[in-house]
Amino acid sequence: MKIYTKRELAMLYFPNSTPRTATNNLARWIARSPILRQQLKESGYRSRCRVLTAKQIKIIIDFLGDP
Repeated sequence: MKIYTKRELAMLYFPNSTPRTATNNLARWIARSPILRQQLKESGYRSRCRVLTAKQIKIIIDFLGDP
């Protein structure tokens, strides 16, 4: 699995948005899901991180579905 920045992954989920809006929307989705937040936290995720690990990307895709 490819490693993405948070912005790159957000743009895959929100292709018609600006990078900033897409990133904010992805952050909002993560914040609204306690289960997703907990799984990401256990993987070492921090809301301020810019680069997501392969494990974190897999967690997000498994939870939200393919972008």
